Amino acid sequence: MAAPIPPSPAVPAVPAVHAGRPLPPVSRVLRLCLHALLLGLLALAAARAVADSAPRSGWVVAACVLLAGVYLGGVRTPAVHSSPRAGAVWLAGLGAAWAALLAVSPDGLWIAFPLYFLELHLLRLRWGVAAVAVTACAAIGGFLAHSSAVTPGAFLGPLLGGAVAVATVLGYQALYRESERRRELIEELITTRAELAAAERGAGIMAERERLAREIHDTLAQGLSSIQLLLRAAERALAEPAAGAGAGAGTAAGSAAGAGGVPADASAAALAHIARARGAAQENLAEARRFVRALTPPDLEHGSLAAALERLCAGVPGPRVRFSLSGGPRVLPTPYEVALLRIAQSALANVVRHARAGRAEITLTFMDTSVTLDIVDDGLGFDPSRAGSGSGGGFGLPAMRSRAESLGGLFTVESDPGQGTAVAVTLPLPVEAP
Repeated sequence: MAAPIPPSPAVPAVPAVHAGRPLPPVSRVLRLCLHALLLGLLALAAARAVADSAPRSGWVVAACVLLAGVYLGGVRTPAVHSSPRAGAVWLAGLGAAWAALLAVSPDGLWIAFPLYFLELHLLRLRWGVAAVAVTACAAIGGFLAHSSAVTPGAFLGPLLGGAVAVATVLGYQALYRESERRRELIEELITTRAELAAAERGAGIMAERERLAREIHDTLAQGLSSIQLLLRAAERALAEPAAGAGAGAGTAAGSAAGAGGVPADASAAALAHIARARGAAQENLAEARRFVRALTPPDLEHGSLAAALERLCAGVPGPRVRFSLSGGPRVLPTPYEVALLRIAQSALANVVRHARAGRAEITLTFMDTSVTLDIVDDGLGFDPSRAGSGSGGGFGLPAMRSRAESLGGLFTVESDPGQGTAVAVTLPLPVEAP
């Protein structure tokens, strides 16, 4: 136990490591009580000596005043509370003044009890207990010096008082240590809770970034790719007839083409591509607005998942895509429908951009406990073990797998170079309440 004590000798042996903090209300009350007890006992001893007209009443009053002055001087001296050596010197001065009072008045015996607390308060435990024992012996000796009769009370009173003081201080110290442990635990819990909240916020931010990355990849990025392909097709449709017209400028058809501009069939094809590009741009604009409003995909707002997949197949530029439905359709939770639609969009985008497929097929199958989405094409195929690896790996397959696994589903890819590709995702249906 540390010897330096908080800034008042009224608090029994509070560890000095916490001396910088303000005293709690209980400690302030104990301090005031100790001041009042010691000064009150001194005033009572002086008053009794004057009232009884004792032969040495002047000496008693002088000893009481001296003891009070030494006590108040120590209370007002900061070094007494911060330095063990200064505290020990102050206790020695108090002991000398008390011995003088004890020599001239038997009432000095009463001062032993507050001295017990001061000694336990300012000294280390073993030295404090030794000082209490010496004080008790001095009190017994002073009483015997002023009394001709020897009674058990002369011994029991100071000894019991010392034992009570020691027990009180030890109990207070135990309670104080327990309160300090609880305070430290509460501070640790508060710190841990703040760190956990920060970690959860970080995890939430990362999860939201991943979600937005998947959404942008499966919607805006795919839509912009489709717009680019359609505009290239329109550009080719406009450029090829112009080139042909330039080569056949000597013929009548070439003259007509050169004079009249692009043939009507080429213009119609280009306009059709541009119209589809405009439609894709409008859909992507709706998707961008959905990000802001956190709504479901526009394709799912006014229809079923099967209808949305059928519209998706009809709007894919390039290969012929057929949609088929198997099993009895069921109403799926919105996260399921969003995940299946996004996986289909991402898979078809891969078919358009990479597979060079002539045909593709999407099949939505409802079973008793699950729903399955299959996307099959007859394109170039690839090695699935290398998909998404290396610096050139794409984001599509990992994003599709992440979507499926986030709902407890299974995502598989089967492909070989030159053999086409089959993508399948199976989601377990939620259990319906009875």
